[in-house]
Amino acid sequence: MPKVVSINNFGAIADGVTLNTRAIQSAIEDRARRGGGTVMVPAGVFLSGALFLKPGVHLHLAQGAVLRCTTDMAQFPPRRTRIEGHFEERFTPALINAHACHGLKITGAGTLDGAGRSIWDRFWALRNAAAHPNEFPNIGLPRARLALIENSRDVTIDGVTFKDSQFWNLHLYNCQNVLVCNARFEVPDDYKQAPSTDGIDVDSSRDVTIEDCYFSVTDDCIAAKGSKGPRALEDASSPPVENLRITRCHFRRGHHALACGSEATVVRNVTMTGCKVTGDIVLLRLKLRPDTPQRYENVLVSDIALDNAGGTILSIEPWSQYNRLDGAAPTQSTVRDIRLVGIHGRFGSFGAIRPNPGQTTIEHILLKDIHVKLAHRALAHDPIPTIRLENVTLD
Repeated sequence: MPKVVSINNFGAIADGVTLNTRAIQSAIEDRARRGGGTVMVPAGVFLSGALFLKPGVHLHLAQGAVLRCTTDMAQFPPRRTRIEGHFEERFTPALINAHACHGLKITGAGTLDGAGRSIWDRFWALRNAAAHPNEFPNIGLPRARLALIENSRDVTIDGVTFKDSQFWNLHLYNCQNVLVCNARFEVPDDYKQAPSTDGIDVDSSRDVTIEDCYFSVTDDCIAAKGSKGPRALEDASSPPVENLRITRCHFRRGHHALACGSEATVVRNVTMTGCKVTGDIVLLRLKLRPDTPQRYENVLVSDIALDNAGGTILSIEPWSQYNRLDGAAPTQSTVRDIRLVGIHGRFGSFGAIRPNPGQTTIEHILLKDIHVKLAHRALAHDPIPTIRLENVTLD
């Protein structure tokens, strides 16, 4: 038997209407029974519900291939899943699900399409009908991520376009040694705010490299995530995000190029280099939750080209959208060794550095070799004894 099999061989039909979940899952199961191999999606539009990859089985999306989410959410049976810093016992799985798939490869010039527009419309209708936004949370409506890869190591995602995701695009949970390269993450320009369409969520994962990717979404482009709440440091299911490297990426649209939070506990050893930002975006956002003991350490952002009349270079500020101490004492957090070096171009503002009063220690901030034309040049900050500015020119 060949190591690469087409889903057409298992009865998949590329008409954009026929539900192909069973055919594609049969191809996956066949490869798994035969010792592994690659399931190939050929050119055409293939509609599907939730799919579950198996160890040793890879996925290849050929040029012109579109694997599209059905919007019939009955095709995504609820199951226990990691979402927003905890495990939800019954929530929507992703279109592509992979658990303990070491060595997994998802490759090709094809597209994972979330068909999200009708789901986004439904979300906003329900959110706007609620008396208060918090009464209708992000997980209040079944919505599928495009890919959830969890508890896996030595993963490669190369060349794939992620578009119109109903929820997060690519969610990496508790993974190690992951390469995401030459990928695109897109939301249509004519949709103002597609909810929760993060590009890549690096959740409790280590040794992740993201290179030569393009982001045009309406939430965080890349988010480092973990746990939340006053006992987050005791959460063994949420190890630190460590050794995250981002290079040669283009950030065209989104809330933040790189955000730590909204759920994050320990994030350390992060490098973003050689990137360009052409959107009205926050380059680096460190969210300070007043209800979570956080550690943000050793973050380097360097060699960044900015080109937008809006946007903010740096934001280290309180974030209290969901603040629940549940009777616990206020938590203590630390931000240290944050370096922005070699940033140039034009942008909206420098930004702000402000702790949660009495809860956050901020130290060793370096701003060096920064030459930017700004609409608002001042950096707003509370007194920080160890902030250093070297060769900073703001026009």
